[in-house]
Amino acid sequence: MPNIKSAIKRVEVSKKKTAANKTKKSEVKTAIKKATAAVKAGEGSAELVSKTQKTVDKAAAKGLMSKQAAGRVKSRIAKAANAAK
Repeated sequence: MPNIKSAIKRVEVSKKKTAANKTKKSEVKTAIKKATAAVKAGEGSAELVSKTQKTVDKAAAKGLMSKQAAGRVKSRIAKAANAAK
């Protein structure tokens, strides 16, 4: 545990930010899983796919995932949705 006041504060701030990022990443992963499962089940509506793509774009913009990873995820979901039609 740090002794310096500013270091103590940084530890606390880091804990809060880590918790917030974990929550946001979990939300994104859940959205991706739901969209993928819906597409595989044959009930993947265009609305659900576009909503998931929007969520992924926002995550990439906020720095929760890289732009390349976001593009891969969006591409895979769209490809699966188009194949299911």
